[in-house]
Amino acid sequence: MTVGSKLFAAVLVAAALPLVSSASAAEGVSYTRKGVGYADARLDLENAIVGQGLKIDYVGNIGAMLQRTGADVGSSEPVYRNGEFFTFCSAVLSRAMMEADPANISQCPYVMFVYEHVATPGEIVIGYRKLTVAGKGAKALEQINELLDKIARDAMR
Repeated sequence: MTVGSKLFAAVLVAAALPLVSSASAAEGVSYTRKGVGYADARLDLENAIVGQGLKIDYVGNIGAMLQRTGADVGSSEPVYRNGEFFTFCSAVLSRAMMEADPANISQCPYVMFVYEHVATPGEIVIGYRKLTVAGKGAKALEQINELLDKIARDAMR
């Protein structure tokens, strides 16, 4: 990982913290897939994103980070066998939501994830962070959530 990508990851995590702690935190939507390995499910998610004409900006390996830092925080419990997230945006939909209300910058980037929990090997979870639909730009925000759900469902096939 380059210094630039480490900095981007740190900024992304820092930017997400207020969203997690707020009363209106975005909810996660997920689907469970069985009968396919993690690598194949991950590739299916990546292909579903790219298949919508979108460019993945960043891939974060949450599973590896938790494993690497576990001892530093006093934990030896593994959480994921594998766990990653993808960030990306749609230029058209992001522009529409931010032109309607510049504060909607808090809704970007879109985040989709794929993981296999240690307690349920063979079950692959694919999902996304649902954007909060409220105020100005609600129509674009609804369209983004529909797009994210379509991508997740396409990755389940």
